[in-house]
Amino acid sequence: MTTRTAVSQGSDRLPPARFAFDRQTWKEIAHLLINLPASLVGFVYVVTMLFAGGMLSITVIGLPVLALGLAGARLLGRWERGRARGLLGLHIDEPSPLPRRGESLIARVWNGLKDPVGWRTVLYEFIRLPWGVFTFVLTLASLFVLWPVLPFIARALTNADRAMVRGLLSPSDELERRIAELESDRGVVIDTAAADLRRIERDLHDGAQARLVNLAMGLGLAKEKLLEDPDAAASMVDEAHGEVKLALQELRDLARGIHPAVLTDRGLDAALSSVSSRCTVPVKVTVDLAERPAPAIEGIAYFTVSELLQNVSKHSAARTASVDVWRSEDRLMLQVTDDGKGGAGLEGGTGMAGLAERLGAVDGLFVVDSPEGGPTVVTAEVPWRDRERERDESRG
Repeated sequence: MTTRTAVSQGSDRLPPARFAFDRQTWKEIAHLLINLPASLVGFVYVVTMLFAGGMLSITVIGLPVLALGLAGARLLGRWERGRARGLLGLHIDEPSPLPRRGESLIARVWNGLKDPVGWRTVLYEFIRLPWGVFTFVLTLASLFVLWPVLPFIARALTNADRAMVRGLLSPSDELERRIAELESDRGVVIDTAAADLRRIERDLHDGAQARLVNLAMGLGLAKEKLLEDPDAAASMVDEAHGEVKLALQELRDLARGIHPAVLTDRGLDAALSSVSSRCTVPVKVTVDLAERPAPAIEGIAYFTVSELLQNVSKHSAARTASVDVWRSEDRLMLQVTDDGKGGAGLEGGTGMAGLAERLGAVDGLFVVDSPEGGPTVVTAEVPWRDRERERDESRG
């Protein structure tokens, strides 16, 4: 289970054409015969859309009409990709959707007007009409005149179709998909930050703040009894002293949850050794790093291991565990292993799905290998960033 899957794009490998009318040959013939009506519908649509948008562009509704027409062209492109998938065995990833969240109507219209997917589909439908006429006529004639070599003709013509679909109807490149992923990841980061702020606020309100309020009230009562009942006042002061210690401990725990001082001062080795000492099972920590990564990467690694060790304590029933940290080229690698009962997963309600989302938001990976009966091995990786480079970027 990982936070990211590989992009699969391109065509399935087809067997070579031969003197036989097999299932794939009949699919290709059907595709070529459908080309004429399909290209006619597409051509009429894009010409009408461009004409209407151009004529109305002198008014306020012209650009929204054109943007709406480009959105319709996207649907035509989806239909053509589906036709190529079903009849030509060509599997093309769907382009990323246009961003919608939190945008004004003007921004949506502008995004629609500059949509490269829509414009490439318009170009595809515009040039398809003469090709559709040609392939329809040639295929229809071959059914009666060139029957023995029709499988070879159909394969040659549909290979040209495959090339057009790949060139004009596939996503621009991996950059377009990465943009969509980053849009989604940005939402994850915002949601995670908001949840962390709510947690800190709740911890302050229910923990240290409540204790400090009780402390102030206790000290007020002790002040009132100081002269008339010194023994009772002394007892209240003792209680207040205990409340101060508890409040300080809660504040330390809260600060450790935000960013532990030992991580800043001494790095991952000391910080992970500290957090592992609070695990309910013995943990062996091995950190093999010649240099320290950027503080943000250290923080991500620390909190990832910290949450995984909490899962070990709560859910694994393990006797031992280990934490390994090392660098592999431009990636920081983390691995947490335990000999517990296994059965962990992203859907198990142990917080791993949240970890996977957070690591995915920084272009990281999260892999869980946990068969029933154990052992459980969780491997995570995040991009390595040098402290010096991050410092230079922050100054810039």
